[in-house]
Amino acid sequence: MSDDEKQIRILIERWAAAVHAGDLAGTLADHAEDIVMFDVPPPQEGVRGIDAYRESWPAFFDWQAQGANFEIVSLDIEVGGDIAFAYALLLCGTAEDFARDPAKRLRLTLGLRRQQGRWVVSHEHHSFPLEIETN
Repeated sequence: MSDDEKQIRILIERWAAAVHAGDLAGTLADHAEDIVMFDVPPPQEGVRGIDAYRESWPAFFDWQAQGANFEIVSLDIEVGGDIAFAYALLLCGTAEDFARDPAKRLRLTLGLRRQQGRWVVSHEHHSFPLEIETN
């Protein structure tokens, strides 16, 4: 594992721990001012900029404080020069969610860039697979 991959892994693990703790400052750390995030809840066009990103978290923290998990299960990182991307699967849900669907995972994709000598997240995408009923 390269030094860049180690730095990015630490950044993402620190971010996930901050999200789980409801730590807004920690969640915002290492994110670019021009962050673009596509999330599970609306708006469909995503949120753009660190201020909109900041505003998107309190409702999630409130929900999570009721006993939900937010834990990295797997994390892969690819680095090429000053650009990197990472993709992960996370446990994100309540005990009831996992009782209904033990395999349920949140999918996370991050785009990162080296900015002034450090890695920052410039793109973040969260999704759950669409459950399609087949007859």
